[in-house]
Amino acid sequence: DDDDDDDEDELSSEEEAEDEEKEQPPKKKSKVSVAASGATKGSTAAVQSKKHQSKKEQKNKKKNKKSKKDDDDDDDIDEPEIINVDFTFCDMNEKYFHGIKTHLMSANDPIHAPQSSNLADLMIENISVGTVLCVENDDEHNVYGVASVLSLKHYPNAECLNYLSKVCLDHCPPDRKKEMEVVLSGKTKRPAGFFIHARMVNIPLEITEVLHQQLVLDMDWAVENAEGGEDERKALDFGVLIRMAPTHRIENESIAYRYFDDEVFANRAEFTYTFDVPKNKRKGEKIADDDGDGQAKQCTVIVMTKTGHRDAMKDLSKLIHGK
Repeated sequence: DDDDDDDEDELSSEEEAEDEEKEQPPKKKSKVSVAASGATKGSTAAVQSKKHQSKKEQKNKKKNKKSKKDDDDDDDIDEPEIINVDFTFCDMNEKYFHGIKTHLMSANDPIHAPQSSNLADLMIENISVGTVLCVENDDEHNVYGVASVLSLKHYPNAECLNYLSKVCLDHCPPDRKKEMEVVLSGKTKRPAGFFIHARMVNIPLEITEVLHQQLVLDMDWAVENAEGGEDERKALDFGVLIRMAPTHRIENESIAYRYFDDEVFANRAEFTYTFDVPKNKRKGEKIADDDGDGQAKQCTVIVMTKTGHRDAMKDLSKLIHGK
């Protein structure tokens, strides 16, 4: 009988362990790893799906494509140096605060600059929907790229989002004003969110695509694993994304995007509008119309639905991979 009791205890323990395992929410994970070659223009990357892999485990491993030339050839032709870099996509963390802020306060992105600290703090707090591109084993925690979506419904009192909303409305064309007021109210059936991304401009195209792929995975993960029930799930299921893209005006009065991917998103937008960036952005500090290169700083507001964003992701893939 004692043996039977022991067997029952063991079975009971096993069942309890199984129940505990089922109750634990799945870990936030990435399903994309990248093997990219070359750090120069025209580099290529292969993207593979890997289940059960965390963001911190996924890597972008670069391989040398070119062998070194003979010493004699080096005298005649200067070959670009290819640097091996191990990239990794990580969850938001306080250690990346200064790196994120640096990207947001760039002179080439004066719209986000006045609220760079507050935005960086909020992006770190918003850990469920955001990704950081960094280099493995970097003790300095440098940030090479970042992407996040900040919900207007989830953060109704956030000073930085209220600031961005006001800028959007202040420069919105009259025929879109009422529509933008509804979108930015934070009271829509499906939430709207500010889509913020920034990176070093010489990051390989394939890595840019994966940065955006990571954000899509994050948004899907957040909806599927919302801890607050149906209300929390709805609060994370974005219906509209607003991107305030840094642009500039060139000689023929056309618009040039700082990030090529923003133009891809703009092509799938419900509507866009562009305005000149105000000169005085920070208290006591004046920001010039241009940085000395004759390119007047502008901002293009891109308003797109979730469907438009996903379609743009397909366009981005075709643009980079040619198929």
